[in-house]
This record gives sequence, C-alpha cells and structure tokens, in this order.
Amino acid sequence: MNRNCIIGRQPILDRNEHLYGYELLFRSTDVNEANIQDAGRATANVIVNTLASFGIAELLGGNKGFINIDLDMLMDEVLELLPQEHVVIELLESIEPSPPMIERCLELKKAGFLLALDDHLYSPEFAELYAIVDIVKVDLMQTPLESLPEYIEHLRPYPCKLLAEKVESMEQFAACHALGFDYFQGYYFARPDIIKKKKMDEDATNLLKLMRLLAEDANTETIEQAFRGSPSLTYKLLMLVNSVAFGQRHKIQGVGHAIAMTGRVQIKRWIQLALFAADGDDAFDHPLVDMAATRAGLMEQLTFIHPLLQFDGESADRAFMTGILSLMANIYNIAIEDIIANLNLNDEVAAALTDYGGHYGSLLRVMEHIEDLDMCSASAELTSMGINPSYLGEIQLRAFNWRKAA
Repeated sequence: MNRNCIIGRQPILDRNEHLYGYELLFRSTDVNEANIQDAGRATANVIVNTLASFGIAELLGGNKGFINIDLDMLMDEVLELLPQEHVVIELLESIEPSPPMIERCLELKKAGFLLALDDHLYSPEFAELYAIVDIVKVDLMQTPLESLPEYIEHLRPYPCKLLAEKVESMEQFAACHALGFDYFQGYYFARPDIIKKKKMDEDATNLLKLMRLLAEDANTETIEQAFRGSPSLTYKLLMLVNSVAFGQRHKIQGVGHAIAMTGRVQIKRWIQLALFAADGDDAFDHPLVDMAATRAGLMEQLTFIHPLLQFDGESADRAFMTGILSLMANIYNIAIEDIIANLNLNDEVAAALTDYGGHYGSLLRVMEHIEDLDMCSASAELTSMGINPSYLGEIQLRAFNWRKAA
C-alpha cells in the first residue's frame, strides 16, 4: 500500500442493520484531501493499483467496497484490475450519461462489477442507466424525507436498489426503512456519541469481571468459574473462538480449552469486543463494534513505532484496552470513572480515558482525528510524538484485520 495514503471506511448497512459494505474514503497523510476526487488521473491510478495489489478482500473483511469514480477513471482500463466480486463502482454525480459511458457501464456489468449512482437526483435523462445500475444512492440532504415517496415512484419500474445516505437520526432511518430502502449509510450508524445509551446487563457485568480476572492473571479455574455464571456468555465466547480462531482445524471443547488454545491476550481482546455485543448475537455486525476493533488495533500498532512506548512490553495491551474502553463508555449508562474502578485500570490508561492524558491519551486523540478524516490534525499529533505520519497507511492495514489474524 502507498504509505502516504490512509483509508477511511464509512459503513453501509442492510435493512437488518448488518454490515453490507463500506464506502472507501481516501486521504493523504501529507494533505487533508480526498485523493480519489481531488487529484488527477495519475493519482487515481495509483490508488486503484494499490488496492488491487494489496488485496481489497482483506481490507473489506468480505464486505463490499464502494469506490467513487469520475468519468476519466470509469473509462480507464486500470479499473478492471480491481476484484469485481468485492467492488461497487460508485459513479460520481458529475458524470452525465452518453453512449460511450453507457457502453462502458455495460462492459463493467458483464465483467461482474456492481454499479451505483452517487448523490443522485432523479432525471428522465438517466432512464437507460437506471436499467443498468444496481444501486441508486439518495442523499437525504438533497432529497428531504417528504420528497422520497415521489422519488421512489419514479424508480419503481427499474430493478435498482435504493441506498439512503447521510442518515443522521433514528427518524430518518425509520422513515427510509418504512419506504423500502435496501441500504443505509451515515453518521447515525458510525458515531458512538449519538447511539442511545443502555443499562449494563448481566452479561456485560460478567464480562467486566472476566476482564479484571484476566488482567490480574487469575488461574484458569477461576476464569472458568466466572463463565459458569453466564451460560449464554459462555456459548457466545465458544462460538466466537471456534469460528474465528480455529473454525476449520479444531473443535473447542470448553472455556479452558479455548483459553489454552487461543492464549489469554487474544481471549481478553475478544471479551473486550464482546462488551459491545452483550445484548445480542447480531451486535458483532454493528459498525460500532468494527469501529472499536479498528481503533484499538491501530492504537496497538502505533505503540510499536512510538519512540517512548515501543520498548515497553505492556504498552501494546494498554493502548488496545484504551481504544476499546474509550468507545464502550459511550454506549452504556455508566460513568467512565466506574468502568475504571471496576477494572482496576492502569493509571496511564485511566488518565487517557478521563482527560486524554499521557501517551495513550495522545494516541486516542490521533484515532479520533483519523475517524473524522482530519489528517492535518492527525499528522501534526503523530509528528509531535516522534512518529512519521507516512507510516500510518501501512500499519492501518494490519489494524483493519487483527481479528481475522487471531
């Protein structure tokens, strides 16, 4: 991967609020711009080649990747280097239909690509294209809710599916869902600060106890005993370990076997993620879980090149825990101080979570800048730590996939 390019992933959900794919957003670690839209054709070619050579399947974790394409890029043969089974070609709103453009879309469809219209406003001039594309993305900022029934009526004769983008509230999601939209995208699904807080249930309480036992290096018998207090939690963990870590090679017989085969560090990390999914099996498909995993994984990776943390054997684990817990506090109706007390956290981790203090607090700020695609601030913060921002894209790829590498 180009070391100077970092990728943002905005989740796209289906009607069941499960992850369907991501819109991939490109930023340079040198300038705060979206390369795919603002750079010339040569830079776009570099991005496409980078994705093709890296393996977009790994980047997406088996989900679809929506990539913005302008007319020049659409007509370029380099586009066909991308793996068609994983890519949705998103035609920018600046593209106007023409015979050569229509012909090119038909070629790409025949090759196996899915096509989408980005930020689209209905027009009869696109009739031929509506019959070809798979998805039409409707920007709720441009097309208000009251206009959607008429919009949908225009597209009803065509086979394309509808994606509501810029969904930023429960009301918008519910309205679009009722109208039959197939996919949904927006900050409502990806921002932890607007997700309704909930009480910490029994499973989540047990998870906190398990995290503390693992942090204190309790013996296996004590940890197994803690699991016995929550049969549903035991089932979830065993299914998780069996499917992710050893699904094709081993059968996990019990908690003790899972801990022995997987290792305590990895078990602890899965427990941390399970805090987001304690209220339902499907919660592991929620974008917040993906966000937490990526944040924690990237913070961990940054410790390996941090001048003051790379030689501390505990720093990676502390950074990872900081990333996980920084989001957990947003979804549970519990103060961060109570979480810190329940887990008996290291003072440096506690300082990071309460007021961005210390090295881990600085890493947490970097993550928030990256999630906002504010690369100017992220690069400045990294530079102040003594980390070269150009390495960010390289280590980001490892952070995206730590769960599958377990």
